[in-house]
Formats: sequence, C-alpha cells, structure tokens
Amino acid sequence: MKVFPYKDVEAEAADEGSSKLKVRWLITREIGAPTFAMRLFEMEPDGHSPLHAHGWEHEVFILEGEGVVKGEGGEKKFKPGDVVFIPPNEKHQFKNTGKKLVKFICLVPHHKE
Repeated sequence: MKVFPYKDVEAEAADEGSSKLKVRWLITREIGAPTFAMRLFEMEPDGHSPLHAHGWEHEVFILEGEGVVKGEGGEKKFKPGDVVFIPPNEKHQFKNTGKKLVKFICLVPHHKE
C-alpha cells in the first residue's frame, strides 16, 4: 500500500496539441499498479487537451473548474462533481471555458505503446 500527497508527484507538460495543460502521473506500473494508471490534470483558463482518439476508454472525475468536453456527439459542459466516460476510439477534447483552474482525475488502462 502507498499513501502520499499528490503534490509529491511533479506536474509535467501534457501531450503535444494541448495548451496550458499539465499532468501528474499519480498511480503507475512503476509503483505496482498492473492494470490502470491514475492521472491528475491541471488546465489553466483557455487551456485544452489535444483533439484525439485511441483504443482505450477514459474514466474522468471533475474536481474543480468548469469547461466542455468535445466528442462525436458535440460539446457537453462539465462542472465539479461531474463524471465523464469516453469510450474507446471516440475522438475527444477537454477545454477550460471558465476563469479558474480545472482539475480532473483521469483513469486509463495500461496499453501497449
């Protein structure tokens, strides 16, 4: 078992195609998690993730801030306490449309690079 403050994990710039977005890899294979990774994203106002798709799902919990998630069915607003599920292969993008930092937890299965 491990218990640690999330701020002990350094925030790093997120993937190419994103803007004003950082990620903290909280739970990984390296600490003994064989199946899933847990990430904390921090997105500044007017920030966004890349518009992309991949073969695994996302499970997301919004902690702070407001914005929209763009998907194949259009854009849907999110706020603190909302849950977002993105199925495999659906093109998606998160955007901060508010004036405060957006923080969300995102769980993804480990996948082969």
